[in-house]
Amino acid sequence: MVQDVKVGLAIRNFVPAPLEPDVAGILAYAERAEELGFDSLWAWDHLLLGSYRPFPVLESLAMLAALAVRTARVELGTGVLVLPLRNPVELAKTTATIDHLSGGRLVLGLAAGWYEKEFLAAGVPHRRRGHLVERNLDVLFRFWSGQEVNGEVDEMVFRRAVMLPPPVQRPRPRVLMGGYADKVLRRVGTLADGWLCYFYQAGDFAESWQRVRDHAEEAGRDPAALGNAHQLPICIDDRWEDADRRVREFVAGNFDEPEWSRATADSAIRGTPEQCREQIAEHVAAGLQHLILVPCDYLPDQVDAIAAEILPHVTAGV
Repeated sequence: MVQDVKVGLAIRNFVPAPLEPDVAGILAYAERAEELGFDSLWAWDHLLLGSYRPFPVLESLAMLAALAVRTARVELGTGVLVLPLRNPVELAKTTATIDHLSGGRLVLGLAAGWYEKEFLAAGVPHRRRGHLVERNLDVLFRFWSGQEVNGEVDEMVFRRAVMLPPPVQRPRPRVLMGGYADKVLRRVGTLADGWLCYFYQAGDFAESWQRVRDHAEEAGRDPAALGNAHQLPICIDDRWEDADRRVREFVAGNFDEPEWSRATADSAIRGTPEQCREQIAEHVAAGLQHLILVPCDYLPDQVDAIAAEILPHVTAGV
């Protein structure tokens, strides 16, 4: 593995009913992750989560605000925020505030979303979500600049509008865009700072990442300037068979695998520590830059095992 691969952890800000998210547990988990040397922490985002049954979920930006004052070093990201559901002016203010609370550690992962019932409940047209991603991202960038904004965008009217203070990070926090269809990968390559992938096997990741880079080059952007991050479940155990069973049960009970993407439980990193390192090496060879691991059941022993068996090899090479 190469030395500049970052490793982060997803936080458990949603759980299957009848459980409820444990705020104290999340904060302790975040502090422990920073102590162990992880590079980042990522909050899931939904207003109404669950295709067939509801999942209790804590709002992602509020969680990052809490983590910002309980940690000092790790990057804090959304994986991914459903951008069309957010008023972009309010989002600019909230995210700039989180960037100040964290001392400039915010990474905004965003996507168009796909749960239609969320859009219906929020009064946002689901069929226009692609347009709304581009519109909201443009407005967000303009208000993050700290410069005067004028004009009209749909129903929004800007008259010498200035939002201060701007984010700590200049020119702005990094924006990673999630999604899988080619038109979405084109947006990644032309509008965002990089791609955030979810549950892809290494070969599928490499193929889509190359398409992002191709779209960037066609638009006159430097593909090398783009970054990527990839969310992958993980289970470390003494036997591959036990790890495989455990992580598949975890994924089936907690996550959706959208039919139009190549997201699959087969992407899970699982097995003995050596087997897990070999699987991660395949993703690194495919171009992975930032690995976001989702520990099986978010168990403390999994976090400790990742820190002991994975982190030293990612940072020191194999």
